[in-house]
Amino acid sequence: MEKIPLTRAGQSDLNDELKRLKSRDRPEIIAAIAEARAHGDLSENAEYHSAKEKQSFIEGRIKEIEGILALADVIDTAKLSGPIKFGAWVKLVDEDTEAEKLFQIVGEPEANLEQGKLNIKSPLARALIGKDEGDSVEVRTPGGEKSYEILSVEYR
Repeated sequence: MEKIPLTRAGQSDLNDELKRLKSRDRPEIIAAIAEARAHGDLSENAEYHSAKEKQSFIEGRIKEIEGILALADVIDTAKLSGPIKFGAWVKLVDEDTEAEKLFQIVGEPEANLEQGKLNIKSPLARALIGKDEGDSVEVRTPGGEKSYEILSVEYR
């Protein structure tokens, strides 16, 4: 199986989510199922079916996180330097709109654009890998061609 790159923060977030799912969410849903079961006929019990569906989601997410953590290749980004690679914080300026954006290049499980965490497999991240401050990159996005200038590269 292929290793999954994760930052230390990403590993910590997944461990926290796993702990919450196992210690809080799982017991709560088990109690909700027991309560719904006590209401009688299960074939027409919407509460029961809803609780069972939520239980299925929780158990699936637990297995998913455990699988990710088992294959995780945790990288200490604070020890890295040089051109852009996994874990880099990259400040870009859109050459068309002059809008500045800050991204960290992370593994797929921790990617979240709203938090500025860019999936290493994304077109933008692939275009940035190996580049350095002052370089320009052209990226083909679903919205068309975009040009960015790299303002800074930092490892934390």
